[in-house]
Amino acid sequence: MSRSTIARINTHALQQNLQVMGRRAPDSRVAAVVKADGYGHGLVTVAKALQNADMLAVATVDEALQLRETGIETEVLVLEGFHDQDELLAVQQQQLVPVVHAEHQLAVLRDNPEVQLKQAWLKLETGMHRLGFIAGQASKLYQRLQTCCTQPVVLMTHLANAEQENASNDNQLKAFDQAIVGLSAEHSIANSAAAWKLPETRRDWIRPGIMLYGISPFADQTGTEMGFKPAMHLCSEIIAIHDCKAGDSIGYGSRYQCRQDTRIAVVAIGYGDGYPRHVRDGAPVWVAGQQAKLAGMPSMDMLTVELPADSWATIGDQVELWGEHIAVEEIAAYANTVAYELVCQITARVKKEVI
Repeated sequence: MSRSTIARINTHALQQNLQVMGRRAPDSRVAAVVKADGYGHGLVTVAKALQNADMLAVATVDEALQLRETGIETEVLVLEGFHDQDELLAVQQQQLVPVVHAEHQLAVLRDNPEVQLKQAWLKLETGMHRLGFIAGQASKLYQRLQTCCTQPVVLMTHLANAEQENASNDNQLKAFDQAIVGLSAEHSIANSAAAWKLPETRRDWIRPGIMLYGISPFADQTGTEMGFKPAMHLCSEIIAIHDCKAGDSIGYGSRYQCRQDTRIAVVAIGYGDGYPRHVRDGAPVWVAGQQAKLAGMPSMDMLTVELPADSWATIGDQVELWGEHIAVEEIAAYANTVAYELVCQITARVKKEVI
């Protein structure tokens, strides 16, 4: 029998979440972010589900080419842009839209004057200090890049603290708006968090990512509480059950000790599948229609769960690690990380089942 650890990907949920984001910013066009294998949900699966977006956004040219190779014709924004001549030629051939954020990219364009891009987005650095040109150079760079494009260049920046109340958000917006005075161009600032909470960032384009997967970027809310539907349901099954005595220790390092006689279920999933090894005891697990608790340190292939006293769970019963009943944001809190990391680190041995 094959291992029954499955990530069920709900494409209807993806489409519904796209609609929710569209209603939140009705005057903006949407570049749906599907990078990093569709946030672990499957790049092509997600891209096909979100083809009604105005544009899809990936991190690399390689990701964009995967979409083109599977017949996806939606506009594709490449957030890291091209890195060399070969990638530039691929961008031109496949009619991709690169983000231009560094001088070496302009040098590649200069050295290939025969290349005419359909469009490009010019990224300005306003306080994130990651990618982007100094904002004060916007006018000169805009004119320079526009000569390489047949359609108007879009101006963009990225906020460092959109998930929280922070003065840097206002500072970055001011820096952006001051830098682009006199330029007649479309703008893109907002990611998921900004599009949701900072209406002044909803310009011509928004770039939602994590919310499309039904996950909240905010520490005090889950995606479900905000009206989104989780797109990933991570499930496995019970492969053993043990009746343990008070004082018995469970798992590596004997981290968990039973305070009373306890039924312990062994579930066929571990950090080799992407479930976080460092999650704390007590993290919720949905077993046979009830909430149970993680008991002991997850190992590579298995984890152990303390069953409720009235549980009728038996070997072969399905277990949900996150999805419909357990919010991935809650597991992330128990693991002292963010939900982005959890869904992105699901490994290749977990079968993806599209529903």
